[in-house]
Amino acid sequence: MESEYDEPLTPAGRLFLQPDTQQIVHCAIGLKNPIQLEIVKQEINNSSLVEHPRFRSLLVHDRNGIEHWRPIQIDLNSHLIIIDQPLPQGDAGLNQYLSDLSIQSNGLSMDKPLWEIHVLMSHNCLVFRIHHSLGDGISLMSMLIASCRNLNNPHQLPNLHLPSSTNPSKPVGRGGGINLWKLVVTMCFCVLFAVEFVLRCFWIRDRKTAITGGAGVELWPRKMATASFLLQDMKTVKNAVRDATINDVLFAIISSGISRYLDSRSSNGLRDGLQLTGLAMVNLRKQPGLQDLSDLMKSNSGARWGNKFGMILLPVYYHRSNNSNPLEYLKRAKAMIDRKKQSFEALFSYKIGDIVMSTLGPKFASYLNYRILCHTSFTISNVVGPQEEIMMGGNPVTFLRANNSALPHALILNMVSYAGRADMQVQVAKDIIPDPDFLAKCFEDALLEMKEQVSVKI
Repeated sequence: MESEYDEPLTPAGRLFLQPDTQQIVHCAIGLKNPIQLEIVKQEINNSSLVEHPRFRSLLVHDRNGIEHWRPIQIDLNSHLIIIDQPLPQGDAGLNQYLSDLSIQSNGLSMDKPLWEIHVLMSHNCLVFRIHHSLGDGISLMSMLIASCRNLNNPHQLPNLHLPSSTNPSKPVGRGGGINLWKLVVTMCFCVLFAVEFVLRCFWIRDRKTAITGGAGVELWPRKMATASFLLQDMKTVKNAVRDATINDVLFAIISSGISRYLDSRSSNGLRDGLQLTGLAMVNLRKQPGLQDLSDLMKSNSGARWGNKFGMILLPVYYHRSNNSNPLEYLKRAKAMIDRKKQSFEALFSYKIGDIVMSTLGPKFASYLNYRILCHTSFTISNVVGPQEEIMMGGNPVTFLRANNSALPHALILNMVSYAGRADMQVQVAKDIIPDPDFLAKCFEDALLEMKEQVSVKI
């Protein structure tokens, strides 16, 4: 039965409810001091999380089977799951718990709004489980961080101090006029990447390696490890190559780290320069990073609430570690990202997905997304968190980490930066990649080797 207050889901929201593409986002917030449940409940009750319409709505279907949000009164206790029993200590225990949550069969109850909070008493950690149909990483992180305060100024909301966003693909010339050559190059790259997306959906797939997943792998048991980086180290490496960015450094780390791992697992028979393709999630909001929550909730804002991200195909290349200059990974990553910036690949994937959802329906859109996942090798996402220390309910936050439900990929990478550090969750299908801790160390060593190379050059 329909209600006059029901609101239809967005096309992206409907996509994330399909069996093959259903996704739940997990955000782990580590706290310095033991958790006091009553304070946690009080903070959540006073937060914008329980005030937001999406988090107070039940998923229902109308007489035609179309999904809608229906506002209800929520019972906070039904969303809190208290884990009192001891877990293995340290990151290993937390990652084991997150791995178990990530398997597709561990979904959320449809009898209440699609979110819950797991309170891990032994680890002083809150794990927010939020269905992806409620919003993307930027929206959800904004929601969580809006419940926190600056550690050194309890009355101040966290902020990012990021520069204004620009559109790197806008073909302008000197004086602000249109640069015809840049326009032609942009159009060529748009056509090239559009064709590549179509080919990836139906025909082209990566060569099988020691990290390759495939159809059904999202149901396999998972393991997880954490690769930690100092942002200052990433900035040091970034400054070694002119006009490089932190994202360039991140993709260089991934390329070098995967090469290191493949060297140890299956170097025999792998051709130097072999391409492995990842899917990178790209924020399409006009403002960078985390927006003020009120901006995300304004109907006329350029940073509207919900799912607003595109995908880009991210080619990385295997190179034998002992034959490579570490900084060559960064130069190749920058050249590749620069080409991506000259196209509208992320925007193209977002718009096409929206059109397919609206015309052919969520089942066909889910089928295409699943095909791309099966034909590529890994997923990477990167969310910028607050760069000053924050606290929740007067309890200092020690780390922020995120990961999502399992995918057909055997390797999923989710990075979040916070207070001078970046933690990347390395989620793997353990029957394919049995040693995620070693893989995480490959990523960490890749950055350190690049940093050492910069020091030698200086």
